[in-house]
Amino acid sequence: MLTFVGSISFAQEIEKEEPLTIEEEKIDTDVFVIVEQMPEFPGGQDSLYKFLGANIVYPNKAKKDGVEGKVYINFTIEKDGSINEVKVLRSVHPLLDEEAVRVVESFPKWKPGKQKGKTVRVSYNLPLNFVLNKKDTKEKKRKKK
Repeated sequence: MLTFVGSISFAQEIEKEEPLTIEEEKIDTDVFVIVEQMPEFPGGQDSLYKFLGANIVYPNKAKKDGVEGKVYINFTIEKDGSINEVKVLRSVHPLLDEEAVRVVESFPKWKPGKQKGKTVRVSYNLPLNFVLNKKDTKEKKRKKK
């Protein structure tokens, strides 16, 4: 007698899935106030003052009304040297504020600030002094008489 013993076995191969890792790009939103190497306007402070002198346009209505004062502006100098987030910290008059913001937004790219050898975003405060010259002040007084 012949006996046939057979066995049937089923095997299922289970593939182990590797866990899916999603790397999020870290967005560097830190803004420094004081850094090892502060940002610099192209050509330095003297060039900044020349730029401001050449580009600030005293609003006519503010001149006529004798409006003077110091507008404090805050802005962020980005890692690439561009200017962002311009805002008025201390206002004098809406016309002077608007002109101060306009001029700051027109700045060329700065040399960015650095902290521990890396370029970083830096918050910068800039006072802009609007002063009428004597000629403008005399004309205003004459018009009042």
